[in-house]
Amino acid sequence: MTDDTPATDAPAAPGQTAIGRGIVWSLLGQGVPMAVAVLTIPLLVHRLGPDRFGLLTLSWVVIGYFSLFDLGIGRSLTKVVAEKRGSGQQGEIPVMIWTALLLMLLLGVVGSLTLWVLSPWLLQDALNIPVALRHEALRSFYALALAIPVVISGAGLRGVLEGYQRFGLANAVRACMGAFTFLGPLMVLPFSRDLTDIVTVLIVGQVLTWIAYLSACAHVVPDLFRGPAIASAAAKALARFAGWLTVTNIVGPIMVYFDRFLVGALVSLSAVTYYATPYEIITRIGFIPAAFAGVLFPAFAASSVHQREHAARLMGRGITYVFLGLFPLALIAVTLAREGLSLWLGAAFATASTGVLQWLAAGVFINGLAQIPYALVQGFNRPDVTAKLHLMELPFYLVLAWQLILHDGIEGAAAAWTVRAAVDAMLLLAVTARLLPETRPVIRRLGLALPAALIVFVLGTQVPGLPLRLSFFTGATLLLAVIARRSGILSRARFSAHAP
Repeated sequence: MTDDTPATDAPAAPGQTAIGRGIVWSLLGQGVPMAVAVLTIPLLVHRLGPDRFGLLTLSWVVIGYFSLFDLGIGRSLTKVVAEKRGSGQQGEIPVMIWTALLLMLLLGVVGSLTLWVLSPWLLQDALNIPVALRHEALRSFYALALAIPVVISGAGLRGVLEGYQRFGLANAVRACMGAFTFLGPLMVLPFSRDLTDIVTVLIVGQVLTWIAYLSACAHVVPDLFRGPAIASAAAKALARFAGWLTVTNIVGPIMVYFDRFLVGALVSLSAVTYYATPYEIITRIGFIPAAFAGVLFPAFAASSVHQREHAARLMGRGITYVFLGLFPLALIAVTLAREGLSLWLGAAFATASTGVLQWLAAGVFINGLAQIPYALVQGFNRPDVTAKLHLMELPFYLVLAWQLILHDGIEGAAAAWTVRAAVDAMLLLAVTARLLPETRPVIRRLGLALPAALIVFVLGTQVPGLPLRLSFFTGATLLLAVIARRSGILSRARFSAHAP
């Protein structure tokens, strides 16, 4: 099945995922919003000002965090749909979908009530929000609370498309919504700078996205609207995989997003802007590992029982391409951080945020590599492992972030984020080596390559002058290309059109 052919009832052959095509679609789905963000964020910062833009970034965080408030049901739905198709039980899929949507809508209501209740304390007591903006911020967060059921159930509908391997449809909608996240506020600015108006437009975008996902699902699952029904057995099937993902979906985003709230509470709201802006851009290069991990996840699941060596090869290929794709992007962010920020947002912004961007570039590089073993562990039906790791890491990270922010401000927040990413990666690789010993050669090679890359990053921060920085970046990138070509790793890491 391709993304251009109508859905059929033919079961998907296990392991026959079009990996290469899926990765291309995923790269487009996540790369387009990144390009839009690069072009629009300077305009938003300039026209909104640091305080109001800081509030907008917190609104983005709320939307991102509460989309994971589905307690793992969205990812579980992807897995169950793929399994039903593989076993020829397509007739059970509509019941699974409707059951999942009902559960997600109920969870969305809980999320709405939670945010509604927490908003006054969060915006009036926890964060250093200027008095003049507090009422505006409160109205905006109340509006966001009403949108949470739509956000959560929309993620579930996307999971259905991914379970059917329809990455083209899923990522076309995702790309449009991702771009609208930045274009929507820009469209409002000629008429209003009130954050409530901006958030309202973002909510309209979420509703339109939900309708688009539902329409795509109706196309892919022709029986979807023939007698919608729910079943307790379907709920139990979803809950079996989703249980531990609940922990990951709650704890994981805290470690990803909570630093902004700590910066707002311990430093200032304007400091959130100087931290979140480089964060928004550099973390966007995470679309590369996210694309690979999202497509490899069902392939790992299909290979987990009888094709363990194939799963190890897939992990090696995924890590190879992620390393080669992320390294030049992270290195240019490290070496040209000051010049790039100055050109993009001005000298004052560059002075405040250069160190943040350099720390986060290294952290995003490490975190990107860790996404491949993360997908493997979950594909091998061990979501409990990633949940337990996150529970272990959370108190360590919160204490570290608190102390470093108090001592070094926003640069301390970036350092804490990067240290947490490194610890998480090491633990995931150790677990992967135990879970699938066939991956140990891959992990050993990564154990040599990753420290070498980090040393290059450190050296990149010490090179004086723009000409030398450009020369250093060019030389390091060319050296990596020569090593990759002469060692033959690209030919060994090539993805076939279909995974065997």
